[in-house]
Formats: sequence, structure tokens, C-alpha cells
Amino acid sequence: MSNAVVIFEDQGYSNLLPLTYTRPACRLRCGIVTLWEKIAAAYPGTALVIHTRDYVAPVVAAELDNVTVNALGGTSALLVNGRLVAPADLAEKIPAAGKDCVYSNGGEIIAARISGGKCADVARLIAAGQPLPDGWADGLARREIDLPVINYPWDLISKNAAQISADFDRMRLGGKMGGTVHESAVLAGQQHIHIADGAKIQPGAILMADGGPIYIGPGAKVMAGAVLEGPVAVGAKSAIKILAKIYEGTSIGEYCKVGGEVEECIFQAYSNKQHDGFIGHSFFGEWINLGADTNNSDLKNNYGNVKVAIDGKQVDSGSMFVGSTVGDHSKAGINTMLNTGTVIGVGCNLYGGDFPPKYVPSFCWGGAAGFVAHELDKFLATAERVMARRDRQLTPAHRAMLTKVFELTKTQRAEVLK
Repeated sequence: MSNAVVIFEDQGYSNLLPLTYTRPACRLRCGIVTLWEKIAAAYPGTALVIHTRDYVAPVVAAELDNVTVNALGGTSALLVNGRLVAPADLAEKIPAAGKDCVYSNGGEIIAARISGGKCADVARLIAAGQPLPDGWADGLARREIDLPVINYPWDLISKNAAQISADFDRMRLGGKMGGTVHESAVLAGQQHIHIADGAKIQPGAILMADGGPIYIGPGAKVMAGAVLEGPVAVGAKSAIKILAKIYEGTSIGEYCKVGGEVEECIFQAYSNKQHDGFIGHSFFGEWINLGADTNNSDLKNNYGNVKVAIDGKQVDSGSMFVGSTVGDHSKAGINTMLNTGTVIGVGCNLYGGDFPPKYVPSFCWGGAAGFVAHELDKFLATAERVMARRDRQLTPAHRAMLTKVFELTKTQRAEVLK
């Protein structure tokens, strides 16, 4: 048996920017829970290590209990790619015990069992706090395995509906009613609905689970007249606003407030879209606020594939439906319009008429009329106020991480501001 399961980070994190500026890829949400939680569930009782970049590590260590960060001890380990969308039977497909080997899907390393000298070598790489380099698994026997990883943000969206259903089944959530449901609420397909303790379903709300499960987390609220069409997941303490329309394939993390029309979106956590406006096929990080009547396009008028700016290059998504990808702590003013495939970095503030550019680097302030750099000290002061409203502290670890992101994105900002 391996001494530990290590959820490792590789260079693939860069294709998930700006979402991964402030977290390892394994902490991204897909379904009801995040990628790392699916992996951990497959190996209960085994020590868990999360590997990530050094500037992100202190935040991960502070926020996750019973997890070691960037430190591997012992003489053996099972390493699992943090971008893996782990199935419920992952431990059967990739056992923690067995001979050293690498499991790969084409050229992508999915997992590896290591021991002895190889384990010691990898432990040093993990302690360095950098993504594992190419060639780290050279010399190990190889096995092909058909398991998917997340390569781009739109992969999270395209897999989300199926992952809500998979998580719902794995966690055995069906038909459990622990909250308060008003007598006038409509629950269609009740055996596929989970309402956790402390949750409230207000008068006239409609939960339609005929086409997929609906999960309502502890202390969450579905307000009067809101309509949810499964598969949908609503995290702990989140609120679905009055008359909201939440369509299939939408996951809303903890402490969010979401209203208007939402289709196939993921809200990581602690983000707000309280008012009317359409948002589709988009991923929103944490501490985001979308002003009233913010809308995005998720389909081009010519029905062609959407191209997206990813880490300095244009990538054909291969899909007609791609909305927006928005990094942590970004804001959009009232009536903001976002084009198909728009990418907004960390700490941005968008406002003004017309569409802003499809790529907005981190810490930019402005819109279609132009941008100025968001001053770091003012940004941090705002972030501190925003987090305090949810009884969260902007810790020294958060400040250091966001300051590092500010430094890492100077070049991108300079290109827009010149």
C-alpha cells in the first residue's frame, strides 16, 4: 500500500489560467465538488498530499484540513494528476498498491505508483513548489488508461452536468429531505432531489429533477418563484434569488447569490450574480460580483467554433458554446456585455458601454474605452472589505499570493495599457 496519495500539479495548469493563478487545478469545481475531493474520496483513509506552486501553497495549507501541502514523506506514493476527473471506481482502475508504473492517456500522465529512489526524487521536486517537469516519470513501466483530464476551462463546463449526476450517485444523495420545503413549492422527480439540513425552499419555487438530479446544500436558500432544471448543484449557504431561472449543468459553490438566467455555468464559491441578465457556459472564480443586467454571449452568430485566449495564445475550443472565464476578485458594472470566449483575469474591474476586449489581463480597470492599471494597495483594501462581509479574512498568505499574481501579470497588463 502506498504511504500517501499525492495530487500533483503539472504544466497543464497554465491552460487553466486565470482560474489557476490563485489555486491548484485540483481545487477547481466540476459537479457538486472539486476535482481533488473526487480523488480523495476514492482512497479513504490514505494520507493526502496536495502539490502546487510555492506561492499558492500557504493558502491551500490554511484552507484545507487534514491535507499536507508540498511535503512527501515515506518510501512509496501514488501520484494522481490534479486535472483528473476521477470516476467513482478510480481505486479499482488505479490501485494504491502494486508495482511501480505510470498510467497515461496518450502522452498525458494520469497517475503513477512510485517507491524507493524514484519516490525520494519526486519528493524533492514536490518540495521545490513548482509544477512537475516533463520527464519526471521516465524509467517507469507504462500502462494506457482511458481517463479524462481537464485541459481548458470549457472542459469543466462540458463535463459539469454529467459530474453533478456522478457526484450525486457516488454520495448517495437521492431523495433526502433535511431542510424546509414550503407546501406550494413543486418538486418534480423527488427521488432525484437532495435538500440538506438547514436549507429552505420558499413558496412557488420549482425544482425539476426529471432530467437530472438537484442538490441543495446545507443552509442554502431557493427563493420564491425560482426555477431549477437539473442537473443543478447549489452549495452551502448560497441563495437562488426570486424568479431566477437556473438551467441544467449549473454548479454554484458555497456562499454565492445567483439570480436572473443562468445556463451551464460554474460558480466556484463566494461570488454574486444577484440580478437579471443572462450568463451561459461560463466559469466564475471566487469573490466575483456581476452588476445588474450583466450579460454574456455563449454562441457566435455564425455558429462557428469559439476561439479563446489562453496563456498568450489563441486556442480553438472546438465548441460552438463557450461563454466567459473570470478570475478571482473581478467585478463587472451594471449593463456589462461580454462576448463569446471572453477571458477576464484576477482583480479586474469592468464598466462602460460596448463590449470590452475578449481578453482582459489581471488587475485592469476600465472597458471598451480603454484601461488603466488597478493599483495593488487599493485592490487589496477592496478585497479585504469584500471578504470581511462573508466573515472571511484576507490573510497574509492571501496578500502574498495576490501580490505575486500582480507581479506575474505585469507583462500582459503592459501590452494592453501601452
